[in-house]
Amino acid sequence: MLSLNSPGEVIRSVASRARDRRLREGLTQQALADRSGVSFGSIKRFERTGEISLRGLVQVAFALGVQGDFEGLFQPIPFATLDEVLATPRKPMRGRRR
Repeated sequence: MLSLNSPGEVIRSVASRARDRRLREGLTQQALADRSGVSFGSIKRFERTGEISLRGLVQVAFALGVQGDFEGLFQPIPFATLDEVLATPRKPMRGRRR
């Protein structure tokens, strides 16, 4: 998927959509902080600047009921041919050797 947005624009858009969702749910920033386990200051900063830790973003998403939106991130690229499948190196097995 091609996007003409810069990383900053994506960040601001995510923060704006999270704020809109919070308001649609009738939640204050404090209520979202309480529900998500993310500090009030972090919620306030996220909505203002877009800055938040990945853990905080996921917690906010769960609190707003949109955690499924993360499922599309970093999906494995499907193979187009059998040759691609066969050319893919196997992942090394972890564990003790005997």
